[in-house]
Amino acid sequence: MQCHEVDYKVIGDDIQIVEIGLDTGETVIAEAGAMNYMDDGITFEAKMGDGSKPNEGLFGKLLDAGKRVLTGESIFLTHFTNPGDGKKFVAFAAPYPGKIFPIDMSKVRGEILCQKDAFLCAALGTEVSIAFTKRLGAGFFGGEGFILQRLRGDGMAFVHAGGTVVVKKLNNEIIRVDTGCIVAFTSRINYDIQPAGSLKSMFFAGEGFFLATLSGTGTALLQSLPFSRMADRILAHAPSGGGKRRGEGSILGGLGDLIDGN
Repeated sequence: MQCHEVDYKVIGDDIQIVEIGLDTGETVIAEAGAMNYMDDGITFEAKMGDGSKPNEGLFGKLLDAGKRVLTGESIFLTHFTNPGDGKKFVAFAAPYPGKIFPIDMSKVRGEILCQKDAFLCAALGTEVSIAFTKRLGAGFFGGEGFILQRLRGDGMAFVHAGGTVVVKKLNNEIIRVDTGCIVAFTSRINYDIQPAGSLKSMFFAGEGFFLATLSGTGTALLQSLPFSRMADRILAHAPSGGGKRRGEGSILGGLGDLIDGN
């Protein structure tokens, strides 16, 4: 195998962590700040690159770092290694409530595309790069800009999603999805953006102006609660600038305003 062969266990229900078991000399790479806990003896180092090309020169590393800047991620990935004897464990947590989904890259033709903030961690040897969407419409209206993340390798990779993960298997079929609800899909699936029905539907149906279209044969992972939607709802019910409370519990909220002197 090109990638390190790591063991893992997903812990929890709605706010999950993934615990990775590392044998001597094994390494897992993760997004900066994703680590939750680790055994004593595991070493970690922030590196400019995913480590999939150990002989890559400085220019190549700078180019990879520039690509990560385009996705809005940190230019560094953190490498966690077990240099000692015996198995040791390191755990990673998603940045918001949802599910962590393990993917055996050797079973998906060694490549998947995912939204730019879905990647959590992977076995060393996994290449984490970017993919430009092929269609101009998908780039402007896809909710992810022109850029998706591309994961390549033959080991374990882990992505996270908001809410519940739904696995859709397409067999030369088409499915239309809210643009923010796509987590990842295999490389043989085509991704495009199309208008969400008639002009009246676009303005008044509440589904946005555009929907994503996934077609072909392969597997797609969808999420029930994109982080952007959750953030919008939190902001909609947050206290306004004047200190007034809105949303659920309005009577108690009014009493709270009186107690606060508002």
